[in-house]
Amino acid sequence: MKSIYKLMMMVAGGLLLTVTGCNKKLDEHPYTVFSVAYFKTPAGLQNAVNALYSGMRYDYGPEGAVAITVDGTDEYTYAEQPRNGAGGTQDFLTLGNYTLDFANGAIQTPWNRNYSNINLANAVVQFAPEVAISDDQRKVIVGEARFLRAQYYMLLVQQFGAVPLDLGSGELKFNEVAFQGFNRLPVADLLVKDYNAIIDDLIFASQNLPDKRPANAFKLSKSAAFHLLAKAYIHRAYSAAKQPSDFTNAYNAAMQLINNQALYGVALQQSYADVHKPGNDYNAEILYAVERIPGNNNANEVGNPNSIGGSKGIDANNDLVGDYTSVRAPLASSTTQPVATRTVQYGRPIRRFCPTPWLYNVAFADKTNDSRYDGSFRTVYVASVTGGGFTANVDTAFILAKTDRIADSLNGISPAGPKLKPYRVIAPREFYLIGGSIDATVTRNMYPSLSKYEDPNKLAANDQGGRPFVVSKLSEVYLLAAEAALGDNHPADAVALINVLKQRAAYRPGLSADEVTNRYNAIKVNDVAQITLDFILDERTRELCGESMRWPDLAVRGKLIDRVKKYNPDAANGIKDFHVLRPIPKGQLDAVADMNKAQYQNQGY
Repeated sequence: MKSIYKLMMMVAGGLLLTVTGCNKKLDEHPYTVFSVAYFKTPAGLQNAVNALYSGMRYDYGPEGAVAITVDGTDEYTYAEQPRNGAGGTQDFLTLGNYTLDFANGAIQTPWNRNYSNINLANAVVQFAPEVAISDDQRKVIVGEARFLRAQYYMLLVQQFGAVPLDLGSGELKFNEVAFQGFNRLPVADLLVKDYNAIIDDLIFASQNLPDKRPANAFKLSKSAAFHLLAKAYIHRAYSAAKQPSDFTNAYNAAMQLINNQALYGVALQQSYADVHKPGNDYNAEILYAVERIPGNNNANEVGNPNSIGGSKGIDANNDLVGDYTSVRAPLASSTTQPVATRTVQYGRPIRRFCPTPWLYNVAFADKTNDSRYDGSFRTVYVASVTGGGFTANVDTAFILAKTDRIADSLNGISPAGPKLKPYRVIAPREFYLIGGSIDATVTRNMYPSLSKYEDPNKLAANDQGGRPFVVSKLSEVYLLAAEAALGDNHPADAVALINVLKQRAAYRPGLSADEVTNRYNAIKVNDVAQITLDFILDERTRELCGESMRWPDLAVRGKLIDRVKKYNPDAANGIKDFHVLRPIPKGQLDAVADMNKAQYQNQGY
């Protein structure tokens, strides 16, 4: 797919919204062996769709894609090693404390990459009627292209607001000539058009994609389309482009999938921990994921697997990992670091992003009755070296206790006294930030590491991951339906929907039916008065933590400013009202042939 993607970009890339001079690009890279006529062949049309799938790898998994969706939220803040951008700025720190400007590297990537893919999707839709394939094949191919076009546009709109539909040749038309205009005005009218285009594409996809996806592939199906359609209606319902029927339509789209799970081949996993379990990547709960191949860096388009950032690999496998290699054995005098050697299972402890106090102490306050904390984070580490009383791959090296009291009990009351366990037990008060400290001298070293992206089939510990990166799950459809019910003024329907997820969260393998029931009773929704937007956002954290959607979740719903000020001490002082949108990237504005570039920029930047 790598070579196919490059071929597609020869035609689609650099034709619109260019960030370098067009003549210079053509002089340096004279692609003369490839023409638009290729799209009008069966092979060309299919390969264009393959390239659209591949292009999503820039949006789901790489370091910058993780940064713009988790950093600076109520869930995550920047950790000890914010990545330096090309200009020397600390891209992820500035995202996290809201000092970012329009040259930030993390926000430029989706802008630069998504438009090429949108233009390619336009080509598929435009040329498909001319290609000699069956009508059934055509419907599926166009359905895939329109879904992916909608997805690319959703990713842009939720970050930047209104974005151009006309890339130089008309709205949603394929453009094959260099274009230095910027069709972003008037912004209010364009936002209406954006959402209309996204929703029209997804309605088409929900009607023309196959009912079910293949068992071992993430080819798009109606289930993914209904999910994204419900989300698009909800996003529009909170925007200036809102329509009176948005919440109703969102509820109907979500319930179509929930009420017909057998038809669409979807189902919740019995245990929450199984949803992201390695080796279970194609389970029926996952509606759509961006595919890679575990252990195959070439197929995954990762040029240098040991590097961090700048490719299509899954940096999320490393970015959300604390420094487990620095943890010492229990005795204060010990120099033994039982996991001093990095492991493939635990990943590279690059320490880009760490949990906020709110995430650990409030969202996941109940770590016993609700299994989703244990299903989301690693808390037990096994030794990777032999010595100091530890045997590699056999002995427990340390654990992250769920409470200070548990840690004290396991470690013994007196620090100098006998230990009840041979391994170290780390108390939450020892985690960076988790214990409530915002002391700048405290290093952001060890904290609960997100386990959802662990990849035991990587070739090396420092490699980026290669598992499919989950984009949509059936569990989120329940949350979208509940939110739509609230917005549509029948919140009682939301109670049952959320309690389906609470019931699953109470389950753990090995528990008796009575034990599961007791745990469910402790966490279930009992009163419709509990159903508020903030409650649903809390529940989204428990179900979807770290899954590259939190920043847009909050920004689109108008909750970013409020919740960051309340729950993220690193970002609270820096965030301003205009930060609900990202700045239009500098490269884009530099390329526009208009002296009044400021008129295209989002307010505040």
